[in-house]
Amino acid sequence: MHFNLPTYLTLLRIALIPILAVLFYVPWGAAHIACGVIFALAAATDWLDGYLARRMGLTTRFGAFLDPVADKLMVAVALVLIVQADPQPLIAVASAIIIGREITIASLREWMAEIGQRKRVEVSSLGKWKTTFQMLAITLLLLGLDTPQRTMKATGQWLLVVSAVLTLWSMIIYLQAAMPVFKANTEVE
Repeated sequence: MHFNLPTYLTLLRIALIPILAVLFYVPWGAAHIACGVIFALAAATDWLDGYLARRMGLTTRFGAFLDPVADKLMVAVALVLIVQADPQPLIAVASAIIIGREITIASLREWMAEIGQRKRVEVSSLGKWKTTFQMLAITLLLLGLDTPQRTMKATGQWLLVVSAVLTLWSMIIYLQAAMPVFKANTEVE
C-alpha cells in the first residue's frame, strides 16, 4: 500500500473525528465553535485531497476507498453530536435521512463492485452538491451551538434540510441506475 499526500489528508480527516467528539464535550465556552472550525478544516481536506489526487495523478484504489469512508464517518459523527446537543425533530429527521442514505449507498456501491457493476453508481455531480450542502450545514450548526446568532443556526438548519432533499434525490438516481442489475440478479436466483 502506497501512501501519498491525498491519502495523508484523508487519514488526517479520520484522525480529526475523535478530536471533534472529545472537544464537543469539553466544558469550554467555545468548544462547539472549535468543533465547527475542525469540521470546516476536515471538509476542506475532503476537497483538497480529491483535487490533489486528480491534479497530480495520485489517485489510488486505497484512496478511492478511504475517502468516502472518512467523509461518511465525519458527517455521521457530527450529525449525531448535533442532534444530541439540539434535539429538534427537523434536525433529527434530516440527520436520519442523511445517515441512512449514506449507509444504503455505501452498501449498494459495495454490492455493485462485487458483481462488476461499480461504474453504474459512481459519484455524480448531484452527489458533490449534496456533500457541499452537508458540509456547510454541519459547520454552521456546530458554530451555531455556541453563538447567540439565530441567523447562523437557521441557515445551518435550512442547508441541512436542502442537503437531506438532495440526499434523497441522489439516492433515487443511484437506485434507478442499479435497478436493471437488481432485476437481472433477482431473476437469476
